[in-house]
Amino acid sequence: MKYISILITTAFLMSYSVFSQDKISKHTVVKGETINQIAQKYKVTPYDIYKLNPDAQSGLKLDSVLLIPSSSGKATSSEKTTASTVVTKKSNAATTHEVMPKETLFGIEKKYNISDEALKNANPFLEKNGLQIGQTLVIPSGNSSSKDISKDSKIPATKLVPAKQDKYVYHDVLAKETKYSIAKEYGITVEELEKRNPEVIPNLPVGYRLTIKGTAPKTTVVPPTVSHEVKTPVIETFKKVSYADYQVRPKETLYSLSKTFGISQDELIRLNPTLSGGVQEGMILKVPAGIMSPPEIKYDTKPEIKEENKEIVTLSKKRTNDRKKIALLLPFNLSKIQNDTTSTATRLKKDKFLNMTLDFYSGALMAIDSAKVLGLPIDVSIFDSQETKNGSNVAAIIQNSRLQEADAIIGPFYQSNAEATAKLLGGSNVPVISPLSRDKGNPFDNLYQTIPSNDILKSAMFDYMRSKGGNIIAVVDKKKESIRQYIQQNQKGVIFAPVTEAGDFNPAGLKIQFVSNKMNYVVMETANTAMINATIKVMLSSMPAYQVQLVILEPNSTLDTDEVNFESLTKLKLMYPSVTRENESPGALIFDKDYRTKNKINPNTYAIRGFDVTFDAMMRLSQGKTYEETASEIATEQIDNKFQFYKKEDGGYANKGVYILYYDSDLTIKEAN
Repeated sequence: MKYISILITTAFLMSYSVFSQDKISKHTVVKGETINQIAQKYKVTPYDIYKLNPDAQSGLKLDSVLLIPSSSGKATSSEKTTASTVVTKKSNAATTHEVMPKETLFGIEKKYNISDEALKNANPFLEKNGLQIGQTLVIPSGNSSSKDISKDSKIPATKLVPAKQDKYVYHDVLAKETKYSIAKEYGITVEELEKRNPEVIPNLPVGYRLTIKGTAPKTTVVPPTVSHEVKTPVIETFKKVSYADYQVRPKETLYSLSKTFGISQDELIRLNPTLSGGVQEGMILKVPAGIMSPPEIKYDTKPEIKEENKEIVTLSKKRTNDRKKIALLLPFNLSKIQNDTTSTATRLKKDKFLNMTLDFYSGALMAIDSAKVLGLPIDVSIFDSQETKNGSNVAAIIQNSRLQEADAIIGPFYQSNAEATAKLLGGSNVPVISPLSRDKGNPFDNLYQTIPSNDILKSAMFDYMRSKGGNIIAVVDKKKESIRQYIQQNQKGVIFAPVTEAGDFNPAGLKIQFVSNKMNYVVMETANTAMINATIKVMLSSMPAYQVQLVILEPNSTLDTDEVNFESLTKLKLMYPSVTRENESPGALIFDKDYRTKNKINPNTYAIRGFDVTFDAMMRLSQGKTYEETASEIATEQIDNKFQFYKKEDGGYANKGVYILYYDSDLTIKEAN
């Protein structure tokens, strides 16, 4: 995942027992606990714990007992030592140390605040044999010079005073970061980084919380920790991240980027040497985070299309006397997480559904903040729907939280659960807004599908071509029979270019279908590279005599390969229907900056959708009308999504808010007029 730094914690009572031993405490692992949490509790590092508990590196087990080193490191004369926990002992009036499993020279030298040279001079065999488990090392005094120590010299007894521990803080791994870049940022070596975080030696997962020497930046959004009503998440801030990733947008230049982030063009190139070859759309750049504070959120309400007369109108910021209530049903599945000993980093790396949920949630929080800025009289409650494909706990939430009185419900995510929620609330006619599903599903009068179905996308494309009076020709290979049947049954008057039974395409059969004085739209549906290139070749050769434009109805990954010339697609102004758009309006740019500042990463599709769906619902309810009334009257546009609802014949509402986009000759994607 281009991924946000988000940490899930659970609310529970911690119980543990500590027994006095020689510089060692015992800790019993409780449900949901992590090595980082335990290390923080005892003011030690995860590495310190792994040294005494090497098996813990494979994961923590409930009720297992960990040996915890003392944070102070001070020994008393009354303390007893055992064979399994001996760390230091005195022999012949000298301080000695018995090498334990997983220990290194670096760790021992740091523990006793001595140099590598001093330790090796006191123990010459280290140069030849290296460090081995069970060895007894002579520990020189921290202020003794190396020349005073020899094999036969008498070393006076010294008071053991371990090195003063660093203040341990943390860094959450961002996308594209490496061990080298993180170590360099904090002035440490990769070896030191791995010593403090032995679990990341094989790889460095995005979202993992590293223990760092020195001061580390940390921003953590803590999602809900209860099973029902969710409060606004807590945000802990230690220090802002020095740098963040930024993806270059269309039309951005070196000059505009330098102005956006408040640094010189030379400095931008120094941070990103690849810029010396020019700025390209989609590049991931390292940029200063937090240098420019984005302006206060003042999202302008977007132009809207009124169904009756197609006039442009704007949703007003009306204030009503009664406060509206919205509930978000999001599948955090906290109970499952609390019963799982898998670390947060591992879960975030593997659980795509959880990542999608957290992204949507982060966008919804931005919408809630925006509503506060605008002074909208709306109360928002967030619940953990605890859903899977086979069910959810929505029925219990409705019963316990009186959602029958809500003005709108956003969620659940799965279509079947959204339908079950709509059915339960049908008697109260509470609008249930399905935020992510595009399935047709079963009809319920109070169910609102916010993502246009594939058929709606295709239909919108044909409606656009007909509105321009175009001549529509379809090039469809034999493997796309479902597309052929859809066009034959639903889009009358479309001409099919001839394709043989074997699937061969005759370019001449396409060219004879072109007509003068009209735009000839060629709807190409094939993944066959040869057929694609043959179609493109015919169209390019016909451009001097005919108006032609290439069209696709569904995403086609073959067009993104090197086997298809991208420049040819721009010459033919490749056109396609889309649920979302590339929005570069001032309001959208403000949103992007504010999201990056709060989350240290660019908003992805799910984060933007979380904002758009939530903010759109709040704006509709602030008009002094019901959600149903505004859905019947007004089409809206938010950051990347359009909401143009219509009532289906069999019941419920669907969204036909579709964008028609095309590749322009300047290599940007534009919205067709």
